[in-house]
Amino acid sequence: MADYVRNLWYMAAWEEELDGQPWLARTLLDEPRLLYRAEDGDYVMMADRCPHRFVPLSRGKREGDTIACGYHGLTFGRDGRCVRNPFSDLIPPNARVPIWPVVARHGALWFWPGDAERADPALIPDFGFLDAGAPMVRGRTWMAANYEFITDNLMDLSHAEFLHVETFGTNGALFGGEHGVRQDDSGAIWSNWWMPDSAPPVWATMVPEGGTIDQWLEMRWHAPASMALFIGLALSGTDRRELIVPAMANPHIITPETATSSHYFFTREPGEASEAMAKRVFNEEDQPMIEAVQRAMRDRDFWREEPVILHVDAAAIRARRRLMKLRAEERPAGG
Repeated sequence: MADYVRNLWYMAAWEEELDGQPWLARTLLDEPRLLYRAEDGDYVMMADRCPHRFVPLSRGKREGDTIACGYHGLTFGRDGRCVRNPFSDLIPPNARVPIWPVVARHGALWFWPGDAERADPALIPDFGFLDAGAPMVRGRTWMAANYEFITDNLMDLSHAEFLHVETFGTNGALFGGEHGVRQDDSGAIWSNWWMPDSAPPVWATMVPEGGTIDQWLEMRWHAPASMALFIGLALSGTDRRELIVPAMANPHIITPETATSSHYFFTREPGEASEAMAKRVFNEEDQPMIEAVQRAMRDRDFWREEPVILHVDAAAIRARRRLMKLRAEERPAGG
């Protein structure tokens, strides 16, 4: 099993993924888990494995707020304890399944895989922009790659000049831009690009002929891999005030499925054009390249491969080092 940081909030799903469903079965951090909304509106996450013969509980049925195993009928309550043994009034003391804290925030469901006593909802990263503005489509895709490779990709957006030439249309602006890394009071690491006096993209017909724009790309990272991208384009010299399009904010939240596969949660504007763009960027441009990295690395350690480090890697490297520190803090003394 991979060396995950446990005492953090991870995203499990969008709330709407459970609409009309008795539960959602999903592998997260190498473990099959079952997620459902109780009748009082709270969310429950339990291991998707009966402790009797170890079959998935998701092959059973839901009865109110309990889950009955489809193999021998052992029934488990929302606290993970067995509440019914069809063959006896005696319930074995070890007939229980693990459960984890779950909190709904910003339309997403967050779970805490570590010490439940430390599960403070105030530590969930702020994605408040999801609660405002025009309705967005909340999506999820899947990549056959470790979540840290996806983080590397997102925290270094310089690859847009090579991988997203047509879709992003940065027109070389990143080559002349300024890259900076900072940490804010919440502990978030920011990877910021500032590109002043750059040529507008071809679609920006609202820019006067011969005019230039100031562009910015700001990616915020919270451990383990909860990122938010803020994008702006304004007429040059207006101190970011005269926007040529409304400022954009998008979540890029990655949760490990296994050590070599990940769930990628995002939002997009409604409509077929936006859907096609998201598919092209995520699945036709980013995904093949990131999965190629995973295949090339196999199970080799990132640091032992002695990677070449460029200055544009600064934020990604800081994120990796933060996770290393958090893992070390969670290991038992002498471990």
